[in-house]
Amino acid sequence: MTLSIIPRPASIKVGDGFFLLDSSVALRGIGTTPEEARALGGVFRSTTGLLLEAVAADGQADKLIVLSLDNEVRGLGDEGYRLRSTKRTVEITAKTREGIAYGLQTLAQLISPPLHAPDSNGVYSIPAVEIEDYPRFRWRGAMLDVARYFMPKEFLIKFIDLLALHKLNVLHLHLTDDQGWRIEIRKYPRLTEIGSRRKATLVGHLSASPGNRIYDNVPHGGYYTQAEIRELVRYAADRCITIVPEIDMPGHMQAAIASYPEIGVLSAPVEVATEWGVKEHILNPTSRTIAFVQDILAEIMELFPSEYIHVGGDEAVKTQWQNSAEVQKMINDLGVADENELQSYFIRQMGNYLRKHGRSLVGWDEIMEGGVAEGAVVMSWRGIEGGTAAAKQGHDVVMAPNEYTYLDYYQSKNTDAEPLAIGGYLPLSKVYAYDPVPAELDHEAAGHILGVQGQIWTEYIAGPDQVEYMAFPRLCALSEVAWTPKSARDYRDFSMRLPAHLKRLDARNVKYRPVE
Repeated sequence: MTLSIIPRPASIKVGDGFFLLDSSVALRGIGTTPEEARALGGVFRSTTGLLLEAVAADGQADKLIVLSLDNEVRGLGDEGYRLRSTKRTVEITAKTREGIAYGLQTLAQLISPPLHAPDSNGVYSIPAVEIEDYPRFRWRGAMLDVARYFMPKEFLIKFIDLLALHKLNVLHLHLTDDQGWRIEIRKYPRLTEIGSRRKATLVGHLSASPGNRIYDNVPHGGYYTQAEIRELVRYAADRCITIVPEIDMPGHMQAAIASYPEIGVLSAPVEVATEWGVKEHILNPTSRTIAFVQDILAEIMELFPSEYIHVGGDEAVKTQWQNSAEVQKMINDLGVADENELQSYFIRQMGNYLRKHGRSLVGWDEIMEGGVAEGAVVMSWRGIEGGTAAAKQGHDVVMAPNEYTYLDYYQSKNTDAEPLAIGGYLPLSKVYAYDPVPAELDHEAAGHILGVQGQIWTEYIAGPDQVEYMAFPRLCALSEVAWTPKSARDYRDFSMRLPAHLKRLDARNVKYRPVE
């Protein structure tokens, strides 16, 4: 029997017979209260519509699903679990709540048929199995850019559920960029009053010559209130997902500078950007600007309990710094060598501030230019070189190389048959083939690879349906890269399991790209 579980568990043994799941099955928590057991078992209600009765640890029932929290579970780490199903009992044992939740996701995928529909008697069949499972990496992420195109809160809730289905545990939200500021900051209301709205958007590809570019003249805007952010953070946490916010700086700040020109280098006003590409507008790294950004980070930390706060650091064009007498004097007064070291100085101020509040700074690999801030986590996007160097230097790393993890790239070489994309070519097989640990790292350096993350940049992805088309099924493949032991991964086996899994996505109304 082929079990179409994605991501594939570390170890599976299939037995004889089935556990028949119907309304007579009770849910028992061992090491949990009945309320906690019921909450953990909520995945069944969303998957099957069955609301299972939760009984006390010594309660009796003909058939049971037992959720057992046991601190003495060994060999599976903090997120691993054991799942054993027989004709009368299903038991999931784990050290932590997260392990129980991942075991329940696997159990939900074991339900036959994969359309999650019962037979004519309202009964679901779960095969007899023994599974031992645990993740390869602790950071299993997806980045969603909501700055270029605002994505409604309701879609983020759906997207969180899809990440949970695939045992991904980080949603990295790219909340700010030149084309939009998407989060309410109460101390600086103009960030959303002005920065969250652009007057028009480029039609077609940025590669068109400037004189031939066409704009739709349709205002685009939107932002998340602090109440909405708190709701999303709670919803994600209930599904064992951490939301990591990104406030990109010192570049990619045109929307913020349009709102508060005094934080920019130039005195002339600027509008929120209406087209894509890398802009020259950059923060003026004065003490006033540093205080301004740290005020923002203070509110961000109140909203997001994540250990990690992302500050971008990518594609910061230094032309305005080079041409500014004020900035050049600052370089001389600080004793830094050049504009790259000035950016490192700026990022270090953010790192120090976050560290004082018990948080860790994450930045794209450009933060290594001019020296990495103490304790910073490097997210390597320009290939694997930045991540490799950072790991060798003792910095934690999230691997996010564009050639393997940029899900805004084309999925076919026949680009005329695909939605407009930024470029590149990233087929499903190439995503699956990626190994996040560079071969040249020794054991100690390899231990600094926290994990892997897929990126969904939205310059050419205008809404939820397009996000789903670009993300899936490539994110299914990446989930196996992130979770499954390297020795257990096999693309042919994955391809055999995928069709049944796509029926699960059908049941959730996911507009994924069909597999060729």
